[in-house]
Amino acid sequence: MAMNWPTFFTRLGSAVVFCAVMMAGLLWNEWSFLALVVLIQVLCIREYFRLMKKIYPKYYWPMWLQIAMQIGCLGYLLYYSALFGEYESIMLSAIMLPQFVLMAAALSIQKSRYAAGYAFASFFYLSLPMILLLQMYMVDDLLPLMIILMIWCNDTLAYLVGSFIGKTPLTKISPKKTWEGTAGGIILTLASVAIWAYLKATDYTIMQWVGLAFVVAIAGTFGDLLESKLKRMADVKDSGAMMPGHGGALDRFDSLLIATPFAFIYAYLFMM
Repeated sequence: MAMNWPTFFTRLGSAVVFCAVMMAGLLWNEWSFLALVVLIQVLCIREYFRLMKKIYPKYYWPMWLQIAMQIGCLGYLLYYSALFGEYESIMLSAIMLPQFVLMAAALSIQKSRYAAGYAFASFFYLSLPMILLLQMYMVDDLLPLMIILMIWCNDTLAYLVGSFIGKTPLTKISPKKTWEGTAGGIILTLASVAIWAYLKATDYTIMQWVGLAFVVAIAGTFGDLLESKLKRMADVKDSGAMMPGHGGALDRFDSLLIATPFAFIYAYLFMM
């Protein structure tokens, strides 16, 4: 697969702006981080519902169902952020109770039953990873930063390696991905993290960082393939048009959504 230089520079320009916004959210303070994960979740849920409507057009998708899921998932994010002290329980009850009432109502109506089920699934696919990212941030703000950098490193290196030497398709789900690019991205990401961990003194060992990078790279690749499968089912090229050359929020955060739960389990077992 030959390098497409115009596409590369379009993606590069969008990526620079995207990275600046992400770094501001990740590094400024806990409020900017909370705002970042809330923004990610809101954009992803919005695009997720659009895909579901295309995949299952015969089902009824009431707007209030999407709004209910947004409010409920945001309530969980605020609750688990531990930024509201003694008001956590009151706030969670006030936000979540109406959501469960609306979900129960949707499940009881035949024409919106399936839509309600897929809406509820969005919590586990889109909101739970953000909750776990917040949990890791509260333990060590370096962890979510490194997870995101590992994903970027793996995606970029896999794209470059695949562009230059990729010949063997990885899967029909994503024809542009190759075994050479995937393997090269993972290997070079592990090497990059190992060098960084050797040069940078942290509370964790080199092997702990390399292990986390391996989990993130593997799980992130599956996250990318899962979102590609959803797009194929919806018969769309991108989940949205948020970033020229990169698509929408789901296109940009697909790896993070699946990698985060596995990274959390690894970090909980070996790093926290």
